[in-house]
Amino acid sequence: MEIMNYLSYNSIVILSLFFISLFALIINYFTKGKSNLLLFSSYRSKLSNPLTYLRLITHIFGHVNWSHFMNNFLYILLIGPMIEEKYGSINLIIMILITAVVTGIINLLFSNKRILGASGIVFMLIILSSFVNITANKIPITLVLICIFYVINEIIKGITKKDDVSHMGHIIGAVCGFIFGFYIFK
Repeated sequence: MEIMNYLSYNSIVILSLFFISLFALIINYFTKGKSNLLLFSSYRSKLSNPLTYLRLITHIFGHVNWSHFMNNFLYILLIGPMIEEKYGSINLIIMILITAVVTGIINLLFSNKRILGASGIVFMLIILSSFVNITANKIPITLVLICIFYVINEIIKGITKKDDVSHMGHIIGAVCGFIFGFYIFK
């Protein structure tokens, strides 16, 4: 137990998101996908079903498989602690929740697809990372480059690719990150 003396739970929100998502992934394996369908995916369902509203948030915890989980959390664990330190844990929780709900609502209104995963959160964090060292009345070149490489790439993929990836969720996450970084927490 001496090793625990050297470890620090240094990013409460990001590490909690990681462990909740890891738990959801493990449950999904044991239930052979039923937990993702019931709790950790957002899709069009009856508005009278209370789970419809819960899934607007919990879809960010669900992942299809280990590869999906790792792809999202490599970015989240890399960028997230810096964002949490810059904006604070409470603000980060609010930004994550708003991004999740907005993504879920837009998916319910405009798509028949089932969405799950934290990739919208990844894109929000990527855009927010460009605002960390912003100075008054200056647009960081890194923000411009990130928009070119990530956001425009997702728009192109969303138009040209027919896959199970929610490119719309990525774009919504990026837009939320831009709004949070530029207008709310400048």
